[in-house]
Amino acid sequence: MITARAAATFDPVARSVATARAFVRDTLQGWGYTDVVDDAVVLTSELVTNAVIHAGTAADVLCLRTEDGVRVEIADHYPEREIPLQPAALDLDSLDSENGRGLLLCAALASRWGVEYSPTRKHVWFQLDLPDRPVGVRSAGPLLPVGLLPVTDEHVRVAVVQVDSEGAVAAWNDDAAYLFGYTADQVTGKQLTDFTAWPQTPGTSTGIADALRLSRWEGSYGIRGADGRTIPVYGSHLRVRDPQGEPSTVCLLVRDYERAVLQTPARAPVSDTAESHKTDPFEVFIGSPAPDDLDGLLQRTVERARDMLDADAAFLLLATDDETELEVRATTGLPSARQRFARVPVEAGTGRYGSARMPAVHEDLDAVPGAVPLLGNTGMRSVVTVPLKVEGRLTGSLGVAAEAAGRYSNEEALRLQFAADRIALAVESARLGELERLRRGSLSFLVEASDLLAGTLDRDQTLALMAQMTVPTLATWCAVYTIADPASDPELSYVLHEDEERIDGLKSLLTRISPPEPVRTPGARVWAAPSQAAHEAALRTSMRSIGIGDAGGLGSTTRTTLATAAAVGGETVVLPLVARNRVIGMLTLGKPSDDHFRQEILELAEDLSRRAALALDNARLYSERTTISQSLQRSLLPPGLPAVPNVEVDVIYRAAGEGNEVGGDFYDVFPIRDGAYGFAIGDVCGTGPEAAAVTGLARHALRLLAREGFGGPAVLERLNAAILDEGTRSRFLTLLYGELWPQEDGSALLKVVCAGHPLPLRLRQDGSVEPAADPQPLLGVMEDLELYEQEFTLEPGDVLLCVTDGVTERREGTRMLGDDGLADVLAHCTGLTAGAVAARILRAVERFAAEPPSDDMAILTMRVPEPH
Repeated sequence: MITARAAATFDPVARSVATARAFVRDTLQGWGYTDVVDDAVVLTSELVTNAVIHAGTAADVLCLRTEDGVRVEIADHYPEREIPLQPAALDLDSLDSENGRGLLLCAALASRWGVEYSPTRKHVWFQLDLPDRPVGVRSAGPLLPVGLLPVTDEHVRVAVVQVDSEGAVAAWNDDAAYLFGYTADQVTGKQLTDFTAWPQTPGTSTGIADALRLSRWEGSYGIRGADGRTIPVYGSHLRVRDPQGEPSTVCLLVRDYERAVLQTPARAPVSDTAESHKTDPFEVFIGSPAPDDLDGLLQRTVERARDMLDADAAFLLLATDDETELEVRATTGLPSARQRFARVPVEAGTGRYGSARMPAVHEDLDAVPGAVPLLGNTGMRSVVTVPLKVEGRLTGSLGVAAEAAGRYSNEEALRLQFAADRIALAVESARLGELERLRRGSLSFLVEASDLLAGTLDRDQTLALMAQMTVPTLATWCAVYTIADPASDPELSYVLHEDEERIDGLKSLLTRISPPEPVRTPGARVWAAPSQAAHEAALRTSMRSIGIGDAGGLGSTTRTTLATAAAVGGETVVLPLVARNRVIGMLTLGKPSDDHFRQEILELAEDLSRRAALALDNARLYSERTTISQSLQRSLLPPGLPAVPNVEVDVIYRAAGEGNEVGGDFYDVFPIRDGAYGFAIGDVCGTGPEAAAVTGLARHALRLLAREGFGGPAVLERLNAAILDEGTRSRFLTLLYGELWPQEDGSALLKVVCAGHPLPLRLRQDGSVEPAADPQPLLGVMEDLELYEQEFTLEPGDVLLCVTDGVTERREGTRMLGDDGLADVLAHCTGLTAGAVAARILRAVERFAAEPPSDDMAILTMRVPEPH
């Protein structure tokens, strides 16, 4: 049965893929279906890509919610296009193949999928079922002995929030203000869903709207605090009626690790006989119900292990896939913020006490310093550790410690090993589940990252994207170093911190230390220099501040230095950026004080660095190509316009095509000899670099031949021969060439040859417009040309307008500006300067049509000013 639906249509453009992903993610999160969001986003990305990129049509996306899961349909408008229905038809050996990859993902991730055809559309759909996890009301449990009561680390605060029938907050107590940072005035009247973060919710598939409508409900979710962080909470909801008789929900919320305050224990089954059922050893140790998420399970484990042996601290480490290192995942009684995700070797020595694969008891750590590196400088003296194994494979290590020496013996080790054996399988199962969720989330992250990086060829924007994708998702801060060439040193190019106020201090610190050594070896390597430099700077600053006064009197520089030290005091790793077999830079990721990266994050960062390196190198190559192209193109333009006595000269030039400064149109004005000036305006057949090559030939040949003393017809005939000599590379060329002689009476004598070019127009003072030359054959077609020049005089106040066909052939639909339209515009330019006439012509051309011009344009104007 369908309980909700959401639909949207996306245009056939590349950016629609990312928009469709966001639409599906927001829809499913709004429904509370966070367990299947990552899979749905990945599948949607592939199928919408097939529709808008490969099929080239709009994509219709439909999300249908059912009681058991969600169905997503993607439709395009090419039902006659075939898709590979048989897996054997797909090239499974080619991981880079685009064909059929979406269907392979459907087969791998979806519960069900298929393809349906209609007369106008083709539908590809997939169904994702929700995991079978019990939610809802829990029953009350029996009284517990005092010794079995849960232990809290601080004063327990219970947030009481009342929500009205519309889902808006009606009451908000002081404990809620303390836990989440909002005062009652800030939240009253706002929807509770505005402050919930369901993507952080482990172990439940019930959305917030559904949970608020139930008579009674218990479960975990996240509240987004005033500082932006998500606070995991455990909630107990009770549906009541307010004084006006309207339905209302009272929500009691505590921190998730204090869930025992509110959580209702499951009622033990009652036997039909007087004998009680045998209790599961796992439930005896971990409690029932067991936490739904891995972190909750591990934290519950260390707390129960500590209580079981009456210890002061406990810790649990999980083994990496290759069983060479152990990663700290849960602690109690130890500085967990410092130790979390720290890694220690499995084999720390040659004896049994140096291996995590065997139980070990240390009666006094002071006698064997460094035997347990995790407990260094913690005050713990006696410790017992036992391995967690599944089918003979080491999966982790559990340990408890006490501040007194000689507290533990083999008896305690056996008890702890018995407990470890009971929970090892559950921990490994939860770990594999977490890895699977991380893998799917990583796949979704990399899909979006690749989409963003492929969307730009700008180097600076690529650097910014690299940093913004890693902070704060993968790291607290990020620095990108670039290497211009193999002989250059790494250069700090971009720095980002999740707290903008820390960026300047971090950049200053990294500038003062030597960059990391560029190493091509793949993978992340630890870089200790930033942390050491920050700690040394903080120490020097603190020592100087002692003579100034107490901490309250510290200046802003001192506070900035100390804050920077805290920001980079954790683990820092460097990943090489390798593209085309060359190290082009390094991606540096860092954590705050004493924090560590988890292995899964480093693997994801390595995948991202490979994609980012290729994107950065593509941006570099594009930038170099553009710079070279623009430099070459600028060399084809005249260096400047000469000052012609008693004649105003102005030019406007526009090249068609992105990144082109010179196209097939060209112009030139140059001195020939004393008192004589040459001018030319031409149009090579076509646009772009090929046409620009002929442009350079024509412009330089005109100058050379004119200065050798050849007249206009002779110049053009020799240029025609040079163009024909180019053979298959030759291009047709229309050209207006003329010579100008300013006269002593204030007029100007002109001799022109118009070889297939739009005729020059002469504007007289009375506003009349007439052609100033006759048409003759264009260049680059026939070998023998018989050209002639025409002579006329520009009187004071007259204007000569020369343009290329990009002006006269400006179109909108079936309309064209044409020669008559250009003449009408010029007729209204009497009294204007040469520059003003050119500007008015350009404005008329641009306004003639809504679309930008698609052809090159050159406008050359000459005017003889009137005497003052």
